Amino acid sequence: MLCAIYKSNRKEQTYLFVGKRDDFSSVPEPLMQSFGQPQLAMIIELKAETKLAISNPQKVMEALQGQGYYLQLPPPQENLLAQYKQQQEPLND
Repeated sequence: MLCAIYKSNRKEQTYLFVGKRDDFSSVPEPLMQSFGQPQLAMIIELKAETKLAISNPQKVMEALQGQGYYLQLPPPQENLLAQYKQQQEPLND
């Protein structure tokens, strides 16, 4: 399955996968407004064994077939301060 991947110009590390290049007809308008002007990142042949940076290729293909698009959001940022505090708690007892 061919897939076009677009990068958001408003939201860092946010990508939109669509089945056809420049075809955003299945993407809801509010999503397109918050995504901003899509910037083509690449066109790939998507298969179950395709390696993607974050997303599961099978879930991407299912979303493309079912709703016509897939939105990849950045992973949650680590809260290093909270992790540090959790590591220090046993020492305070």
